[in-house]
Amino acid sequence: MDFYEKESVAIVGESGSGKSVLTKAFSGMLEANGSISAGSIEFEGQDLAKLKGARAWNRIRGGKIATVFQDPMTSLNPVLTIGAQITAVIRAHQGCSAAEARRRALQIMEKVGISDAARRFDDYPFRYSGGMRQRIVIAIALSCQPRVLICDEPTTALDVTIQAQILRLIKDLQKEFGYTIIFITHDLGVVANIADRVAVLYAGQIVELATTEELFYDPRHPYTWALLSSLPQLAAADGELYAITGTPPSLYSPIQGDAFAPRNPYALKIDTLLEPPLFSVSPTHFAKTWLLDPRAPKVQPPEAIRQLHEKLKASAGGEVFGT
Repeated sequence: MDFYEKESVAIVGESGSGKSVLTKAFSGMLEANGSISAGSIEFEGQDLAKLKGARAWNRIRGGKIATVFQDPMTSLNPVLTIGAQITAVIRAHQGCSAAEARRRALQIMEKVGISDAARRFDDYPFRYSGGMRQRIVIAIALSCQPRVLICDEPTTALDVTIQAQILRLIKDLQKEFGYTIIFITHDLGVVANIADRVAVLYAGQIVELATTEELFYDPRHPYTWALLSSLPQLAAADGELYAITGTPPSLYSPIQGDAFAPRNPYALKIDTLLEPPLFSVSPTHFAKTWLLDPRAPKVQPPEAIRQLHEKLKASAGGEVFGT
């Protein structure tokens, strides 16, 4: 998969689908028992898969590729002031004086919406609200103007109002700093607001890749259908939400055929025998399902997600994309 300059890509899927592991692989944050056994990660003419040791990664991580994590309280050191944490990153990657680092820190704090930044500079994290702490985490990530910003479910712990503010902040700052966003989420409702393209992951593989409009207007993989059917906006009149039966497969054992087949109500016999290839729907839309084979029977998406865009538009009271 390729990522392009200044675009926003959402990586979606259930817990355990491989979203966080994928991004940890190209930010050098895999756990000690994890490794990249094959393939390459090309970034600025360098194969990141070949980097070894903290020193090599420290030249990339933070300065070139930065991450905003899910829980801002665990991302921040509770015994260090906010200012100390931002300036430490700036000095480590920019090599500037303490005075210059402070000036830059105050500037980025103001950009992420911290009012009276000079006064709040020496506060400790517990004195900030959850939304304000997440703004500080974003400030730390952007303090060295990285090329890629990985957002690992950064709004999950926040209420809906603050979530919308954080999403808007990330997109507004992208226009100024020109970074590429990789947004990890299990919430497809967030995707329409932030992503240009969407990669749907299942069992560690991309099973559908499309522009955001294509994914909502014309999804092709049964797993994508199931995820879209689970949107709260599509709940039945009695309030019952659709749920995908079964659980994701264990990757400790080899998988024969399509990994989603045991949970797929549209599975064909071939799904239990052979892994499907990645079929092309359009130059920007691909899906890994045997249903796209010319010999496969014609299957319609579930009724719940037909004309999905119109249903989401009605529930949102306006346009869905780019809001």
